[in-house]
Amino acid sequence: MNALAANNRNFKLASRLLGLDSKLEKSLLIPFREIKVECTIPKDDGTLASFVGFRVQHDNARGRMKGGIGYHPEVDPDEVNARAQLMTWKTAVANIPYGGAKGGIGCDPGQLSLSELERLTRVFTQKIHDLIGVSTNVPAPDMGTNAQVEYGRFVGLFEQTMAWILDEYAKSHGYSPAVVTGKPIDLGGSLGREAATGRGVLFATEALLDEHGKSISGQRFVVQGFGNVGSWAAQLISENGGKVVAVSDISGAIKNSKGIDIPSLLKHSVANRGFKGFSGADPIDPNSILVEDCDVLIPAALGGVINGENANGIKAKYIVEAANHPTDPEAVEILSKKGVIILPDIYANSEGVTVSYFEWVQGFLWDVEKVNNELRTYMTPTGSKM
Repeated sequence: MNALAANNRNFKLASRLLGLDSKLEKSLLIPFREIKVECTIPKDDGTLASFVGFRVQHDNARGRMKGGIGYHPEVDPDEVNARAQLMTWKTAVANIPYGGAKGGIGCDPGQLSLSELERLTRVFTQKIHDLIGVSTNVPAPDMGTNAQVEYGRFVGLFEQTMAWILDEYAKSHGYSPAVVTGKPIDLGGSLGREAATGRGVLFATEALLDEHGKSISGQRFVVQGFGNVGSWAAQLISENGGKVVAVSDISGAIKNSKGIDIPSLLKHSVANRGFKGFSGADPIDPNSILVEDCDVLIPAALGGVINGENANGIKAKYIVEAANHPTDPEAVEILSKKGVIILPDIYANSEGVTVSYFEWVQGFLWDVEKVNNELRTYMTPTGSKM
């Protein structure tokens, strides 16, 4: 089941439980606007390359539409539409005055040079500049435009990408720093933004475990995905006494039942562009990462990874959805019957957009401690309601 079909199925179920009017249900399933653009750029070798970009604006009932722009080979209309819809629910759950949007370009950022990425970003901005704006639609970083593309090759890319958008937008509309979030600090960005979603996963997991009389300390964790969100979540969980027993990324998967030294792994993965050769854990089949024995499973990569084929093999007692829609509806039914508790993505990974909101409203630069404290303040009552 693709992401959009899964989203629609989940929404219709929620709509029935809430008793929503059928007209309202239909209205909320249809996006406010969908945009598809061609982005042709000269490559460094002089040849031309064409890519397709998308921007979906789902709903603005609660405020200006908010959502990231991602670069990934699997970006397509359904995927962007699904993520835009999720942003509408996510901002509502987080209780911040935004609606939902998403965007993306179908490309492999790891195969493009920094100058090619800049040209692609600027062309995309030229195509959508009249549809984004401070009071209408505010982009942010997302998959492939975050801070850890290809193990530090483009460290800080998410800030750089937003700076390119801001600069290109200014050519037509004047300098408007609030048109994007996730910017460099010098351009009005927020401290703590890079770690925000991973830190929020920690806060969400703490709230979930506390509700069941447990704490982070002593629990065994498996983290599937070691990009920006997964690596920060693993690091912060480890710092708070959790035992990360297995992790995976695009280079493979590793396991150590006694616990992986996450700071050492972070240094190794940046230096070696992956886990290969890391002496603190044993390599395992990446396809087995989701069914490794653990207390808490954190899928932090792509959507749809937990499905009807592997759900029966999952041993975790809790699943914290750090990725967007990682669990298919069919898998949810199987896991529910097994008694597995799932903390949904619209809460578990809503912290990135929450800190984006902080960036948007802070008149003077908040220090990291204030950002983190405000994030916890926003998340705690929401966790209790969930």
